[in-house]
Amino acid sequence: MGYRLGIDLGGTKIEVLVLDPNQRPVYRERVATPAHSYDEILATIADRVISARANVKQEMTIGIGIPGAISPATGLLRNSNTVCMNGRPFLGDIEKLLECEVRVENDANCFTLSEALGGAAKDYRIVFGVIIGTGTGGGLVIDGRLVNGPHSISGEWGHNPLPWHHRDDGSPACFCGKTSCIETFISGPGFAQSFETRFGRKLSSKEIIAAADSGDAECRIMMDIYHDQMARALAHVINIVDPHAIVLGGGMSNIDSIYAEIPRRLPEYVFSDFVETSILKAERGDASGVYGAALLWE
Repeated sequence: MGYRLGIDLGGTKIEVLVLDPNQRPVYRERVATPAHSYDEILATIADRVISARANVKQEMTIGIGIPGAISPATGLLRNSNTVCMNGRPFLGDIEKLLECEVRVENDANCFTLSEALGGAAKDYRIVFGVIIGTGTGGGLVIDGRLVNGPHSISGEWGHNPLPWHHRDDGSPACFCGKTSCIETFISGPGFAQSFETRFGRKLSSKEIIAAADSGDAECRIMMDIYHDQMARALAHVINIVDPHAIVLGGGMSNIDSIYAEIPRRLPEYVFSDFVETSILKAERGDASGVYGAALLWE
């Protein structure tokens, strides 16, 4: 195994990581994403690769984690919240610019691969990875390999309806065109909007969590609702995939109480007489995506 360069293309930052043959970081860099311009995104990535090559002075493979996915039907990027990239032939353009083969995967897939190969879930065979931040994504790794199907949407659980959502307030609209998607409840913005709908108070997700910790009664109720929503959403993953571990990443994964509350609530919703699926916090934090991008060549 040689040197591997990973790039995590986010909405606000582009992170570059080079791993040596023993998966040790030897070069890292973060720059702001020029999210308004597709051409500038390509140029920024190319500049960062040139810089990494000059610093490491080794031949290296290149993997990129992206928001959204490449359509197998058209070869164009779709479903990206960096909207200037949608409908563009990103893979072909970046390979032409870098003059080498590049592997590209959804950022949630990269996150899951990272945690399954060397992070919190490295000792588990079937791993489902979840990102709960400004959006909600997922990925699936079995026996150390990413699992993807003919539509390149494996793990997109966030755009299924929240199970048993009749007990929740409203049917919030999702950017995908549907209503009551899991993402509209358990993402950071979805959590804050649910709180405003229920209690008429406009607070950020961080403010709600902090207020709950300080004893605010309505915020504590909202946290209890959130725990239950997460348990319902993950129970469906367990019912369908039956993973040995589910790893959580993204900003909402930093809520410490979910790692005690979700396992306690899962037996009510999982179609089994016992539940052993481990609910784990990502070990590599917000760097997990760039690790996974580098490991796309593993």
